[in-house]
Amino acid sequence: MADEKKTVRVRQTGSPIRRQAYQRATLIGLGLNKIGRVRDLEDTPSIRGMIRKVAHLVAVEDNA
Repeated sequence: MADEKKTVRVRQTGSPIRRQAYQRATLIGLGLNKIGRVRDLEDTPSIRGMIRKVAHLVAVEDNA
């Protein structure tokens, strides 16, 4: 169990239509591109930074 990595669940709640290109690219980088898509991602500082850039388009849940 010591080698389990902490993850974060990200759900897309907003549309990238009429958003700046970097926000659309960030969503694609997170593996999201349609409303309602969910991804379990490793909880790293780079992923957290990407989530912060599109916080108005996603919902975040911490996984144990």
